[in-house]
Amino acid sequence: MLINIIGKRRWFYLLSSLIIVPGLIALLLWGLNLSIDFTGGSLLDLRFDQPNKPLVAGDVRAEIETLGYTGSTVQISDDDTALIRVRQINNDQKNEIIAALADEYGVQPTEQRFEAVGPSVGNEVTRGAIFAVIAATVGILLYLAFAFRDVEHPFRYGVVTIMAMLHDVLIVLGVAAIMGHFFGWEVDSLFLTALLTVIGFSVHDSIVVFDRVRENLHTMRGLSFAEIVNHSTVQTLDRSINTQLTALFTLLAVYLFGGETIRQFVFWLIVGLIAGTYSSIFNAAPLLVSWTEGAFGKLLDRNGTKAATT
Repeated sequence: MLINIIGKRRWFYLLSSLIIVPGLIALLLWGLNLSIDFTGGSLLDLRFDQPNKPLVAGDVRAEIETLGYTGSTVQISDDDTALIRVRQINNDQKNEIIAALADEYGVQPTEQRFEAVGPSVGNEVTRGAIFAVIAATVGILLYLAFAFRDVEHPFRYGVVTIMAMLHDVLIVLGVAAIMGHFFGWEVDSLFLTALLTVIGFSVHDSIVVFDRVRENLHTMRGLSFAEIVNHSTVQTLDRSINTQLTALFTLLAVYLFGGETIRQFVFWLIVGLIAGTYSSIFNAAPLLVSWTEGAFGKLLDRNGTKAATT
């Protein structure tokens, strides 16, 4: 029995809304918890002569965070030097950190450098990333319009792909806002990298489904467009799920057994991967059918009629 994904598309739209809306509310109420990569802070360079245990970045960061300085980043070099980046602190706060680390490692560290630093991900870099996403979006629209030129309304395939991509990005941003508010997770440069990777996941997954739709439009001429899209989605279901499960298991292994420094980065990838798999199967193709059947136009007409009567 063929799964009727297209026939139940309104339920999938509802599920997406139930996931996205709380995230949007969280973004509006709390925003994103930006790390010092975006806000700037203080740089503290300490050298430890013969500590009582090896310097480990995660341990140093954990010790600093017990003092209330969350969101710090630590780099260890030459096994005896810790480069610590924290939010803006004064001399008293710096001395508090040094004293805590001296107790932890049994030696008074030598302060090699202490200075204020600007954000490593500046406004110019952020603007460049936004511009790159916009340029990529336009490129995707034009490419898909050309690639699907032999079917009716090829431009719609590109627009729906972008809509599915926005769905995935909004989910990741919403989860980031919620995790930042309740668990103190911060948005750093790795989050920006993860978000761009999620965009790549999303576009690829949608194109796989649409490519099968294009093939079946030429071989299933006796069926309606909705039936063809449903057949195509079901035909790619095994491939989509198996491919994403392979990636998901790999990411889960890295999340569970990888270093603490990349755990949040991997978490964002997992969220984006799950969202992209869901949207490519249950949102992208159904949206194409809804558009083809005039659902968008009917919605606009209904809203216009309501506005005219009020």
